[in-house]
Parts: sequence; C-alpha cells; structure tokens
Amino acid sequence: MLLTTMGVVIGERAYGENDKFIDVFTKDYGIIEITVKGGRKLTSKNAASTALFSYSKFCVRKRGERYYLNSSEIENTFYDLRLDVKKLALASYFAELLKYTVLSYDSDEAYEIILKLFLNTLYYLEKNTHNIMLLKSVFEFRLLSEIGLIPNLIGCSVCNAYSHSKMHFDIQNGKLYCDDCFTGSDGYDTIAVNQSTLSALRHISLSELNILFSIKVSDRLISELNKITNRYVLTHINRKFKTLEYFESIS
Repeated sequence: MLLTTMGVVIGERAYGENDKFIDVFTKDYGIIEITVKGGRKLTSKNAASTALFSYSKFCVRKRGERYYLNSSEIENTFYDLRLDVKKLALASYFAELLKYTVLSYDSDEAYEIILKLFLNTLYYLEKNTHNIMLLKSVFEFRLLSEIGLIPNLIGCSVCNAYSHSKMHFDIQNGKLYCDDCFTGSDGYDTIAVNQSTLSALRHISLSELNILFSIKVSDRLISELNKITNRYVLTHINRKFKTLEYFESIS
C-alpha cells in the first residue's frame, strides 16, 4: 500500500552499509519510522529530502507495520541550522521532546497543528528573528498545551480573578491563584508570577498559531519564562533529555 504525506525528519540512524532509518513526524500519521534504501550514499537522490530537519513530501510503501521510502520531494532543508552549534543543539532538543511526547499521545487531531508549531519554530530559529531562549520557552509550553497539558491560566482557581498584582502558578496542578486566595508557599512546584509574566504565558498557551510568535518580551522576562517552562516540562514529562543538557552546557 502506497501512502503520501508531508513530514519533517526528526531523527536518523544508520542501517547496514548504505541504508538508514529516519523518524518522520507527519501531519497524517504522527511519527513513523521509514527505511531509506541507499539513504547514506552521497549520490542518493533522497539524500537532501531525508536529512535531519528536512521538511519533505514522502511517498512510502507500507508492509505490515513497516514503512519503506518509495520517493521524496524536498520543501525545506533548514540547512542553516547546521551552521550554528547552539541552534542545532536546540533544534535537536525540540525534536527529542517532540518524539517523546507525541509517541505517547493517543490522538491524531493535533498532529497538523503540532507540525506547524515545529516548522514555525525551526524557521524563526534559523532566521535569527527571535531570542533563542524565547523560542525554547514558546515551543516547550505550547507543545505541552497542544497535547492536553494546558494549564488553567484564565483566572484564580478560587475567586476567578483575571488579574492581581501578584499571582501564583501551581505548576504541578496547572492552576492559578491570586495572592488573596493563595494559602501555600512558593517553591519549586509553585512560583509567583507578575502580570507581565502571566500575560506572556497566556499568549503562548492560548493564542492562535498565526500570532503565537508575535510575542515581544524583555530579556528579564525571557529568563523568568525559561525558568517556568523548564519546570513545567520536568514536572509533567518527568524525563531528562540529553539534547537539552548539551544545549545548556554550551549556552
């Protein structure tokens, strides 16, 4: 059976002398592993379209539960990501986070949206249009929101207050409390947020995808956002990523 879909390569592994496996995140089937015969040869007609981070149209033959590449047509290579070690490291973390979260996600309704999120993030990362740490926070928080881990940031979970001079974000339970209703203490699982930080978090998790990357924040706020989204990922995914550890070691 032949299938055709658009997708981006998020992983590749050598197989045999000249072949390779590629992990492709597709808008129709989620993540699939495709065998590429002769894919490691420099002369392969599919070399560019099956390279890491390439966005391509894939025509594959499905045999049982396995997929074999029939042909591919490249749309974008995101080649410049390979020329900057920080960008490459961050893009690799995005790919690893995407692979881990989407593989455990049992619904295909959001695949197309998540694919657009990933592609847009790679585009802005490649073009140097946004602070690299802001892109990290935006991708982390929005990805988890799209797979069903969206927190309730509309208002205080007790009194429904939309704004307050000081709010508290319960990262573990995904809830918000105003300072008047908050009875706990801030620490790792609960963090105090001002109105600017809260507005940024609301924008990232709730805005339409076409305006998501219009966000503009100060360097101080980017640092605060990164602290929160780091904790949110660790709390809800409960896994360390080697690609993130490497990115942090060179940042």
